[in-house]
Amino acid sequence: MSTQDNKAGFLAIELDGAGWDGGAFGSLAGAVLAVEAAGFHVATFKDAPEPGRTNALQRAAYAGPVTRTLALAPEVDTVYTEPFHIATQLASLDYVSGGRAGWIVTAAESPAAAAAVGRSAVRGNALVHEAAASIEVGRRLWDSWEDDAVIRDVATGRYIDVDKLHYVDFETPADFAGTPYSVKGPSIIPRPLQGQLPVLASASLVGGGVPVESVDAVLVTAPTSELLVAGVRDARERLGAVAVVAELGVVLDSRGEPAAARAVPETGRAQFAGTAAELTGYLHGLLLEADGVRLHPGDLARELDELSRLVLPELRHRGSLRAPVQDGTFRGLLGLERPANRYSTSTTASAAAGK
Repeated sequence: MSTQDNKAGFLAIELDGAGWDGGAFGSLAGAVLAVEAAGFHVATFKDAPEPGRTNALQRAAYAGPVTRTLALAPEVDTVYTEPFHIATQLASLDYVSGGRAGWIVTAAESPAAAAAVGRSAVRGNALVHEAAASIEVGRRLWDSWEDDAVIRDVATGRYIDVDKLHYVDFETPADFAGTPYSVKGPSIIPRPLQGQLPVLASASLVGGGVPVESVDAVLVTAPTSELLVAGVRDARERLGAVAVVAELGVVLDSRGEPAAARAVPETGRAQFAGTAAELTGYLHGLLLEADGVRLHPGDLARELDELSRLVLPELRHRGSLRAPVQDGTFRGLLGLERPANRYSTSTTASAAAGK
């Protein structure tokens, strides 16, 4: 996907941004429905383990059946979460959302997370190696069932054609910096509705240890909003045709209070503070460079008031923001076709017949 081909971009919003605990909406369902009604295309869920709180993937799964247009992309850690579990849970999310699931890959130092699963903390190059291996395992497992593996043959009592299930036979490479492992497969979940879920990762992870071809979109950060456009251009030049999504914190003048009076924690992410009209102008220019923008609201309820009334409608009027598509897929939003299955015997046979 490239904005050179389609100037109308998309907007994502982080639902676990600073200042939101769900109270303003009464429930997670209320929050995702408000975001969907506002015209956002993607909702993302930050994974910050806390006692008594469901994780990001579980919250996304809850949101799946209550939404119709919103793509759902949870952050899922690749360092301290079993790759087999990641792949199967994400495949399940794709089913409950009707093909609107994605995966934001994370790989960060977290001594607390390591202690929680009884592992030593992973650092340095091992983080990137863990991420790359987990993505590869996930993609192989999603293909381990051919699309027509489920036959439901009542006459013979067969539910699955076992010849259409495949071992993935993954082993970490010889230079793997983490603890080596292997995955045999196949998955315990049929191939996702999208075939392969869109995989998103920070631009800082991609191109080094994580191959560009293993991801579908990169998330670009910059220390200031002035530098964000340059960061997007750099990522596009460095990474080629992969979709580029800019990361932007947002605090708006709201309810009679200026944005400047509302302090937000320092995140290292570009932060926009100002009026809805000023943000509209900035996003219009940014969406000419990026395929999409993920907004991190300082306060979801307050920022959403302004975004839904003043920002998104004007961006659509200007032609820089596309309209949401009911019952579409996340791959469709990114301009991606449904991919062929790497293990498919029918694909192999067709290719051979065509030679």
